[in-house]
Amino acid sequence: MHRFLLHNNNILDAHEKSLSAGQVGLLNGWGVFSTLRVADGVLFAFERHWERMHRDAAKVHVPFPTDQAELKAQLLRLIAANAAWNATLRIMVVRNRGGLFEGPDLERDFDVLAFTKDLNPWGNSVRLTIKPHARYAANEFSGCKILSWSQNLTWYEEAHRQGFDEAVLLNERGEVSECTSANIFAATGGEVYTPPLDSGCLPGVTRELLLDVVHVPGIKVIERALKPQDLERADQVFITSTTRDLLPAVFIEGLNARNEGSVVDRLVKALEEYRQDYVKRNTTPLVGQLR
Repeated sequence: MHRFLLHNNNILDAHEKSLSAGQVGLLNGWGVFSTLRVADGVLFAFERHWERMHRDAAKVHVPFPTDQAELKAQLLRLIAANAAWNATLRIMVVRNRGGLFEGPDLERDFDVLAFTKDLNPWGNSVRLTIKPHARYAANEFSGCKILSWSQNLTWYEEAHRQGFDEAVLLNERGEVSECTSANIFAATGGEVYTPPLDSGCLPGVTRELLLDVVHVPGIKVIERALKPQDLERADQVFITSTTRDLLPAVFIEGLNARNEGSVVDRLVKALEEYRQDYVKRNTTPLVGQLR
């Protein structure tokens, strides 16, 4: 984590004590969050992250900022304070009131917290293990990106202890849902499949971009229910996230996975071109002044 963080409207040193034990969102994981890519000082796909957080906050009854432009401006201040022009940014909205253990003298219904860190060197590929019964797709809150993230962190840590990079999470129907912190895709010929939202997966922003706006001639990206056998039949399997972009899977535990063809490389190139164009369109005088 970089030196400074955003706490509501203030840029604070990360060593300062700024939170209360009575904030129910911190006690219970009652809040929402998102991880953004900072590219040349621009918050890449900020509008999509805002929309998802806003939607999830309403679903789990978390009060949420009302001014999108103001929040974006505060995040840009944080980026400038840390000189984090190409970095990862994590933002959280934490509910403060409610339940039996609400602390005294809380002045706000929610707190906004954000910090930045260097981009992680993920490497060029991933090795995947498989975790059955890890997603319950019928749950009312499946697909919500909330602060109660310990299950995902535990499975991610277990995967690394076993020599893997990520875990493929299956739902109650034995279908592929997602990974602990990434969406998953399978490419066969010119068609690329990713599990639909009713599989229990999160609506990742990179996933959304590949489905909606990043287009490559001869490649069609669509939603389709997948079983582990479909990953074995695919020419290429890859995972996506805001910080990873696209990474091909070179090994999947228990399956004879292949990594053949150029689909991943072509989609990586198209995504990077889209990001560069987005940065050009969203580089404002404010960003220039901050740098």
